[in-house]
Amino acid sequence: MYAAIRGAELFSRAELHDTLQSQLDLPEYYGRNLDALYDCLTDLHQPTQIEIFEAALLKEHLGFYAHTLLILLRRAAEENLFLTVTVNE
Repeated sequence: MYAAIRGAELFSRAELHDTLQSQLDLPEYYGRNLDALYDCLTDLHQPTQIEIFEAALLKEHLGFYAHTLLILLRRAAEENLFLTVTVNE
């Protein structure tokens, strides 16, 4: 699986979670919050890559939530060898 998160295109938490859910084919019961995202990402059993583009814009649009998201993604990738995360500022 692959997800491309483009900071220039996301202006709300809802848009972020819509993008993640559709691109990563997260389950319908996905809670659309960072705790639920972490649970889903650490439970992946197939190679998955998440690429963040325009991370500075994502931080500008979503503030501290984006900062927390990037930390969460890195931690999930450390825990789950099936997950790769690339951040492009």
